Amino acid sequence: MNPVPGVGDRPSTHSAFGAHGSVLVINSGSSSVKYQLVNPVGGEAIASGLVERIGESDSYVRHTFAGNRTERTGPVADHGAALRAVLALFDEVGPDLGEAQVVAVGHRVVHGGAVFAEPALVDDDVVHAIEEISPLAPLHNPANVRGIQVARELLPDVPHVAVFDTAFFQTLPDAASTYALDREVAEKHGVRRYGFHGTSHQYVSGKVSRVLGRRLSDLNQIVLHLGNGASASAVRGGVAVETSMGMTPLEGLVMGTRTGDIDPAVIVHLHRNAGMSVDQIDDLLNRRSGLKGLAGQNDFRELHKLVEAGDEAAKKAFDVYIHRLRKYIGAYLAVLGRVDVIAFTAGVGENDALVRAAACAGLEGLGIAVDPARNEGSKKEPTIISPDWTPTLVMVVPTNEELAIARQAVALIAPE
Repeated sequence: MNPVPGVGDRPSTHSAFGAHGSVLVINSGSSSVKYQLVNPVGGEAIASGLVERIGESDSYVRHTFAGNRTERTGPVADHGAALRAVLALFDEVGPDLGEAQVVAVGHRVVHGGAVFAEPALVDDDVVHAIEEISPLAPLHNPANVRGIQVARELLPDVPHVAVFDTAFFQTLPDAASTYALDREVAEKHGVRRYGFHGTSHQYVSGKVSRVLGRRLSDLNQIVLHLGNGASASAVRGGVAVETSMGMTPLEGLVMGTRTGDIDPAVIVHLHRNAGMSVDQIDDLLNRRSGLKGLAGQNDFRELHKLVEAGDEAAKKAFDVYIHRLRKYIGAYLAVLGRVDVIAFTAGVGENDALVRAAACAGLEGLGIAVDPARNEGSKKEPTIISPDWTPTLVMVVPTNEELAIARQAVALIAPE
């Protein structure tokens, strides 16, 4: 099926930089920096790139502008050196950031804890608050903070905005966000469901409303963000009421290298009987499990090849993945009571027709089905893949977290 007519983030009719300038979106990881220069009006990425293996002798830098890719290798000592290299490439290769009229720098921050329910204009107090939350995301928030600090030093004349992965899920009702753990322990240590990929879930659920020409407040949606990390959400009238990830991104769906849901007593068992340390168990659950742990492969393209070749471990891995996914679809149907749209997004959700078909197979009695012809192939635009007779629309809606961050940054610094 063709993409739904009249949808998509159309290029601006103004210059490449748009009538209202551009936003530099930065995502600082523990050993990487990803970035995009985004036109928040038209939606297009003007330039993009990344710096990988920061702190190593063979660091890699890539910058793409106007269809041309510039690549560099060599040591990049730290995040400061990484962002200086990025700014040097803007000067050398383009576009010129002055001509691009950068109106804000938007920073992805993984964990906002219970403090940040919406984007925040960065000042010293906000940086300190993000640092205080770091025990909840020790692998991510410190790197996010370092990226913000360096960017503020290098780009002091524009506002910086922090956009939090967890913010969209601050609306979860207590029944959904509360673990049945000793109340005093939970409150003292911030143990609750926070949810992640919130920027993507918010963008996709809003995009569905615009694509269909229906009010967001009228729609009940299940959003399935399926990438190497994977999460599901139940969204009622544009408000998140459930999500699969918890205090950390480990809970929920089976993922590329993460277990998803698992009996917590497994941790005690492995410590007591296998002699594994906390760090070893953490590495096992987050980096050596999921599809990779089950089949030795976390790339679905390779997994499908193994299944076709008769690999039983790969077949089991696929079945486990789909079983968990279908279980969450059913659970969220019960939470919402009525589901108008199921939206697949992210790398696997947008590109893997076999996963989409298997996830919805056998759900016809619930009003959920996939049309084989409409489902075929990757989808670059919002597309309906369900047959005409189903009361629940099944869609593929490409996500764009950088655009979402850019637009949230602009909305904060220049509200209409």
